Amino acid sequence: MEPKEKTSLNEEQPQVTESGQQPQEEVKDNTQEQQAAEESQEQEEKAEENELQKVREEAKELKDKYLRLSAEFENYSKRTMKEKAELILNGSEKSLSSVLPIVDDFERALKNMDTANDVNAVKEGVQLIYNKFISVLEKNGVKAIDTKDQPLDTDYHEAIAVIPAPTEEQKGKILDCVLTGYTLNDKVIRHAKVVVGE
Repeated sequence: MEPKEKTSLNEEQPQVTESGQQPQEEVKDNTQEQQAAEESQEQEEKAEENELQKVREEAKELKDKYLRLSAEFENYSKRTMKEKAELILNGSEKSLSSVLPIVDDFERALKNMDTANDVNAVKEGVQLIYNKFISVLEKNGVKAIDTKDQPLDTDYHEAIAVIPAPTEEQKGKILDCVLTGYTLNDKVIRHAKVVVGE
């Protein structure tokens, strides 16, 4: 080692008095540094503890929120299932209750048939009931499929027979309707059974 290096090493070493102790100033400095380090460490620990406490509180709030949302969703699911079940059971209530007055009319007509002498009056009464029934069906979205002189449309008609057409114009057109078809809100619920000219 060179002499310069020795002196620099000697400078870094704490000076020791003849009694073998460090000078009092350096001891104070070391004590203050230790206290400062301890205080700094305590502050860091408190900060970490505060942060940990905040995270715990936040986790608790989120858990509580999750449990509430889960319970609300479960209640919502149960309620909608119940509503759907009620709709399935009672969905036709409106339609059926609108048909009940027609049933009353039929009952009155049946009672009057026993004592009625005029066949034309009975026919007229039955025709009125039929018209009322068709009107109620239309109010509920049910309409008869038109077939008279219409070309065959397989979306609405079902050909059950094919016969020779009386005229050239009637070829491929409906000549007779055996069973009336119906639509409900423009959806076919029963195809019209028809006879088509060939």
